[in-house]
Amino acid sequence: MLTLRVPPCRRAAKLILPLLLAVVIVMSVSSPAFAQPQTGGEEHLVLPDLSQANFLGGTNGRTLLMWGLAVCALGLLFGFVTYKQLRDLPVHRSMLEISELIYETCKTYLITQGKFLLILEIFIGVIIIFYFGLLRHMDAMKVAIILLFSVVGIAGSYGVAWFGIRVNTFANSRTAFASLTGKAYPCNSIPLKAGMSIGMMLISIELVLMLFILLFIPGDYAGSCFIGFAIGESLGAAALRVAGGIFTKIADIGADLMKIVFKIKEDDARNPGVIADCTGDNAGDSVGPSADGFETYGVTGVALITFILLAVKDPMVQVQLLVWIFVMRVMMVVSSGISYFINGAIAKSRYGDTAKMNFEAPLTSLVWLTSIISIALTYLVSSQMIPELGGDTTLWWKLSSVITCGTLAGAVIPELVKVFTSVHSSHTKEVVTSSREGGASLNILSGLVAGNFSAYWLGISMMALMSIAFWISLHGLESLMMAPAVFAFGLVAFGFLGMGPVTIAVDSYGPVTDNAQSVFELSTIEQMPGISEEVKKDFGFTPDFEKGKENLEENDGAGNTFKATAKPVLIGTAVVGATTMIFSIIVALTNGLTEHVSNLSILHPPFLLGLITGGAIIYWFTGASIQAVTTGAYRAVEFIKANIHLESATKASVSDSKKVVEICTQYAQKGMFNIFLTVFFATLAFAFIEPFFFIGYLISIALFGLYQAIFMANAGGAWDNAKKIVETELKQKGTPLHDATVVGDTVGDPFKDTSSVALNPIIKFTTLFGLLAVQLAVSLTNDQGATLTNILAGVFLLISMVFVWRSFYAMRIEKT
Repeated sequence: MLTLRVPPCRRAAKLILPLLLAVVIVMSVSSPAFAQPQTGGEEHLVLPDLSQANFLGGTNGRTLLMWGLAVCALGLLFGFVTYKQLRDLPVHRSMLEISELIYETCKTYLITQGKFLLILEIFIGVIIIFYFGLLRHMDAMKVAIILLFSVVGIAGSYGVAWFGIRVNTFANSRTAFASLTGKAYPCNSIPLKAGMSIGMMLISIELVLMLFILLFIPGDYAGSCFIGFAIGESLGAAALRVAGGIFTKIADIGADLMKIVFKIKEDDARNPGVIADCTGDNAGDSVGPSADGFETYGVTGVALITFILLAVKDPMVQVQLLVWIFVMRVMMVVSSGISYFINGAIAKSRYGDTAKMNFEAPLTSLVWLTSIISIALTYLVSSQMIPELGGDTTLWWKLSSVITCGTLAGAVIPELVKVFTSVHSSHTKEVVTSSREGGASLNILSGLVAGNFSAYWLGISMMALMSIAFWISLHGLESLMMAPAVFAFGLVAFGFLGMGPVTIAVDSYGPVTDNAQSVFELSTIEQMPGISEEVKKDFGFTPDFEKGKENLEENDGAGNTFKATAKPVLIGTAVVGATTMIFSIIVALTNGLTEHVSNLSILHPPFLLGLITGGAIIYWFTGASIQAVTTGAYRAVEFIKANIHLESATKASVSDSKKVVEICTQYAQKGMFNIFLTVFFATLAFAFIEPFFFIGYLISIALFGLYQAIFMANAGGAWDNAKKIVETELKQKGTPLHDATVVGDTVGDPFKDTSSVALNPIIKFTTLFGLLAVQLAVSLTNDQGATLTNILAGVFLLISMVFVWRSFYAMRIEKT
């Protein structure tokens, strides 16, 4: 029995909170700069007429982007065609039943999440109405449009997540069945096709929505629509990432620990936690990344648009840069499609008839091929589109070189991640070696070493590429804009995403391979009477069950590796993109970098205090998300141990499996609720305390979050694949060595799939929402005086601390 315990320190908390509140009020009152900055406000960001500039031999910008819509339509068509192809692939009824059961539980989870997203939209909607309607005195129609696009943003994140789940639950059973042919290639091609379907659909929908705003919304409305759209999709991604990450790791830990407790095999059909684990693979590794990817591409675009409108004064240059950026985005769809077909043809010719293959090799070659083609197209198209920019004939290749720094990062970072997480990595093998004599203890320590060491190398590589971009920005960009280095950093983030559909595809590969292995076991197809003859008669081949299981297990290791490679790309984009958005806030607060710039220094105490506070929030979030997993996993393990029937059943009951899903959903909701409301009210509080305090805070969560996320993601990846090595290469399931690696994997589960991945949307949501919150605070101070703002800061801080308390102490486990 589990109950939620109230800690004995409540009385101390009641004394500390008023004291902190008093400190906040004193700080705010004593800050002389608070009421001074003037804000332009995003409602003043007016898009110029895109038809005033001509490109490519006389085609105006608007017409060129209309052609971009046509390319996006082809991307959508690609997504739908591959969706249908996956649905129509052959599959045995026993496996189809399992994948459809997984989809039904995923549907229930997504519907529950959708209802919660509506509640969150109400929170944001109230802020939007209050800020734009009451404080900015916008007309009702304009406020309604901003609200509408915030809903469109949430709906986009939610919609692509739903599409991703449907595609993956088609692909998992088809992959499992294709493995019975004894050939390795279908085990690779089907998950990759599913991933490309999701990636093409996601990027194309994102581009269609943003191009719609650019082309069909009046220029004086478009800036606000972009902000509303970005906040909406960021809100949706944050909620789906956090909840999905908690759900999947509760289920994963609950199912995995049964291997130690009862000495049963992986994905044993009698284990009621396995269906929940399969649902979690989709909730955490499909829903979360799909929504996160959708938001990442949108927010990075909004950040660059905002920068261009704020920092570039010449309207003609604004148009040239805006059209150029979106044409580059369209080219990512083209380059990804070309690369996928070329790489697929090469992989099929090389591995089509083999019984065994290196499953990582086609994924690696796809990433590098897409990177090379993207870079070539970047230079080629830029030379034709912007041969002269602001009178400078060299900027086309300089801007292309900056984007290339990011595109290279999108290929180099996965290679560095593989050094620490792949089944072929010496670091991962060291985790196994240390586990032989040291058991779970040294397993965990070796994983921590791999995670920390990876953060060093990935941090250095990002710094090197950004330094190159900074150096290039010093040679000509300063004549076009203020703070050219910030624009260069934004373009690096843009380049990170230069292989958009492929980045999403290799990330989505993992949940399909993981589910395929589970579907194989849960179907109990091997035990069916006359199954070989049935498959031979109905599908034309004799099944090879042992070779199928072997390929599925090895392919799962490749899936683990490439899930790990996408995470630093997304978190790196979040941090670099957040830099561009933070600059937009700084421009507003300093009246175009003309006032109070000295406050952006550690010599300004609130700025320094903000830097310290951001780190505190990152470590709170890490602990709170793992706490939700720990408590939920305790409940799941408790239920599974009491209801698993190894002697009297061949399969777990559907009702028991649904109960485990219910437990996972319950704690995912509780954890997400506490976390989101803490982030929501903390953002308001810190924005209201002092604007330059808030800038320090935003910079801090970006930097702390970057290294915390990389460390946790790669440590978790090393632990995960160390277990996979023991299971596939060493074939030592059920041994003490296997038990040690299972324990390490359960530690790594919330590291890699809960805390680290959710930091990405948390950082971006805080930055985007902060753009409104800080301007709301400054407007209130200018209109009503500092007293009201100080009081509100204290109230918001107090509310956020209540949810901080709830995220730990109200989630503790007490067994009676």
